[in-house]
Amino acid sequence: MEMPKPDPRILALKPKLIARLKEVLPIDAVISDEMETRAYECDALTAYRCPPLCAVLPATTEEVSAILKICHEEGVPVVPRGSGTSLAGGALPTADCVILGVANKLSDVLETDYDNRFIRVQSGRTNLSVTGAVESDGFFYAPDPSSQLACAIAGNVAMNSGGAHCLKYGVTTNNLLGVTMVMMDGTVVEIGGAHMDAGGYDWLGLICGSEGQLGVVTEATLRILPKPEGARPVLIGYSSAEIAGACVSDIIKAGVLPVAIEYMDKKVIEAVDRHAEAGYPDCEALLIVEVEGSEAEIDEQLGLIKQIAAKHDPVEMREARDADEAARIWLGRKSAFGAMGQINDYMCLDGTIPVSSLPMVLRRIGEMSEEYGLDVGNVFHAGDGNMHPLILFDANKPGDLETCEAMGAEILKLCVEVGGCLTGEHGVGIEKRDLMNVQFAPGDLESQMRVKDVFDPAWLLNPSKVFPLAASEARRAGVPDAA
Repeated sequence: MEMPKPDPRILALKPKLIARLKEVLPIDAVISDEMETRAYECDALTAYRCPPLCAVLPATTEEVSAILKICHEEGVPVVPRGSGTSLAGGALPTADCVILGVANKLSDVLETDYDNRFIRVQSGRTNLSVTGAVESDGFFYAPDPSSQLACAIAGNVAMNSGGAHCLKYGVTTNNLLGVTMVMMDGTVVEIGGAHMDAGGYDWLGLICGSEGQLGVVTEATLRILPKPEGARPVLIGYSSAEIAGACVSDIIKAGVLPVAIEYMDKKVIEAVDRHAEAGYPDCEALLIVEVEGSEAEIDEQLGLIKQIAAKHDPVEMREARDADEAARIWLGRKSAFGAMGQINDYMCLDGTIPVSSLPMVLRRIGEMSEEYGLDVGNVFHAGDGNMHPLILFDANKPGDLETCEAMGAEILKLCVEVGGCLTGEHGVGIEKRDLMNVQFAPGDLESQMRVKDVFDPAWLLNPSKVFPLAASEARRAGVPDAA
């Protein structure tokens, strides 16, 4: 994966830059020691690493503004960072950048309004702790990425994160009401508010999913919902990936709306059972289907789902008997990435496809696994076709990473070919940037780059992400129409 060459001018500027940053921040909020900056050299896409020039840890919107103003004046790139859980290299530094970390100190709850069903938090607060702040009063925050214990709301907004239950509740953009954002020149702007559909252009929709390239979000107003009366998952095991995929397609076609339909293949099932003792069935492919509501509603919906599932001859079908068993089922699913990481290095993809294409795409991924000689574990949100193939490789084996990259690119091209897209919730980052021209025509990319021109004319925010590297580097150099 090619990264931009550091600018010697900026590297030479380091002493002056550090001195200026320490004028607006506490001394312990500026990290410039080479050993200490290695803590920020990568995110969860650990195959690629690069220590930054320095890292800063602001505690307020005003401090973020001061940092960005200084970096703007000095022409220094800034990479915003939440908790560093990005699986697409969305927070990977460059050697001449400042890492701006929001997760350490920007984590307070600022306002809670149960009558109007919203909570306002600083963007460094973790996803799960948003629900933790309101659950004793009977509310929850719906988006639930697998990394919700660690991931920050800042990253959720940047990548428009979803999660297992987005099939019913939507992704971050469907649950985001407003943000406070700092522009690259230090200007603070308020976008949206405490209510849906604020007047004027949908700037909030533009910011959510922009991967930290248009501004740094420091506060977010989020929609909270009353907890459902009850919820119950059912485990459905099948003898093949194709059969499980066909079952998912039939459930969706029937008009049933579970809150979640999750998929795991045998490789992931075995890893999860060793890691979390989830008690999953012994099968080639497993579906976790959850519905919620009153007991009567749950029984009715699960009855229909089980009828559909039975037509595909499941190996086993089992409902959770109580809340503890349901919690174990979901603990297993949420532990899948960590469990697979104990087996080998892996690259997690994020393509999205039409649900009807699941059987064919899963079969083709299996064929690619044999062609490239790399194992694949599949675990993903099957209900909306958001796939997460985990390509296993050995980072210490010469050529393995490059083979993994080539296979990943072929899988993502297949997703686009069947009518899907390159990313569902992990973002483009560096991982998919050079595939953007597979999904978008040159004119489409140019239009997107012109939006960044407006918000960040010098292209200093989160450099080398989202757009093909040659195009973004040309833009930074002041070459127009470089898509």
